[in-house]
Amino acid sequence: MRLAWREAVMAFRRAPMLNALSITTIAFSLFAFGLFGLVALNMSQALTRLEDRVEIRAFLGDGTASEAAATALGDITAFPEVASAALVTPQQALDRARKELGEFNDVFDAGLLPSSIDIQLKPGFRDPEHVRAVAARIKTYDFIEDVRFGEEWVEKLHQIRNIATLAGTALGLTFAIVAVIIIGSTIRMAILARAREIAIMRLVGATDSFIRAPFLIEGSLKGTLGGVLALLLTWATNEIIGRVAFSAAFFDLRLSILGIFAGALIGLGGSAFSVGRHLRDV
Repeated sequence: MRLAWREAVMAFRRAPMLNALSITTIAFSLFAFGLFGLVALNMSQALTRLEDRVEIRAFLGDGTASEAAATALGDITAFPEVASAALVTPQQALDRARKELGEFNDVFDAGLLPSSIDIQLKPGFRDPEHVRAVAARIKTYDFIEDVRFGEEWVEKLHQIRNIATLAGTALGLTFAIVAVIIIGSTIRMAILARAREIAIMRLVGATDSFIRAPFLIEGSLKGTLGGVLALLLTWATNEIIGRVAFSAAFFDLRLSILGIFAGALIGLGGSAFSVGRHLRDV
């Protein structure tokens, strides 16, 4: 293994221009993948912010005893799907309506709006099935007159989430396959440039695994360096967009490290693909 690492490092030194071109090519292929990931990240965060607005509002009947409302509030808060629940008095509901719909201040009179219990759901329980299930459970209380949660809006939001996930997965796999093919092509050039050396190694009894190891290490190193460069390009692009257009979220440290690691894996995969396919032709 030490010899394989030494051979990989020496390959970098023997053809610096070719390796620089290879790393740059890998970086731009991963840069396209990174831009897609950045778009997917911001879309996911935008959908999550919309899902945070999913709530169930249960309206209490007139004359509901405060003890009964408090008991129901405690029960609902204990539901496994519920993140929080709060009792809203008629005055609080009136103040909120006047704040959110200021142009209709004259319409809202004291006592117009009933008391309600506003329920926020935990992440993972905001799809239509869970929302309907929680709403049905809440309706079982005798003093609950009506339960509303914007069923049509929740269903459309869930459909958008599913479509975005499916499209994102398909496009992500496509970008990854393209990156592997590009990296494999760069390794192919390295194999052709060292065809005579490989032939001599075979004549002295070197096995395919021994010959293959330096190329796999080389592909991983190129993928790692290309991943770092692609991350820097993605960061610079995000900064430029933030200054001239709108502010967008960037990958956190965990995702950044994961992206560089993915570059190394893609480099390794591209090397394995190219070596396995072309080594026997050299």
